[in-house]
Amino acid sequence: DVEYDVIVLGTGLKECILSGLLSVDRLKVLHMDRNDYYGGDSTSLNLNQLWKRFKGDGTPPANIGASRDYNVDMVPKFMMANGALVRVLIHTGVTKYLSFKAVDGSYVFNK
Repeated sequence: DVEYDVIVLGTGLKECILSGLLSVDRLKVLHMDRNDYYGGDSTSLNLNQLWKRFKGDGTPPANIGASRDYNVDMVPKFMMANGALVRVLIHTGVTKYLSFKAVDGSYVFNK
C-alpha cells in the first residue's frame, strides 16, 4: 500500500547515484537489487560472497582467513579527486558513508 515516485532496479554505481540524486530532490524512491549484495557488476565481495559467486556451494577453507578480511573488487574503481563524480557524491550526502583513500597499490588477476 505504499506509492513511490521512482523505482530504481540495480545497485551499481549509476543506479546508486541516480537514486541519491532523486532522493535529494525529495522524491520517494524504492531501490531494489536481485543480489544479496550492493554494487552490481562492480561490487566488492568478502570471501564468502566471492566463494559463492565462483565456486557455488560450500564454504571457503578456514585456513585462508576470515571472510571479513577480504574485500575483492570485481571492477577496480578510481575517482579523480576533483572530478564531477566526487561533486555529485558530495551533493547527495553519501560521502557520510564512504571512505576516500590514496591508492597504495593495485593488483589485477586475469585468468
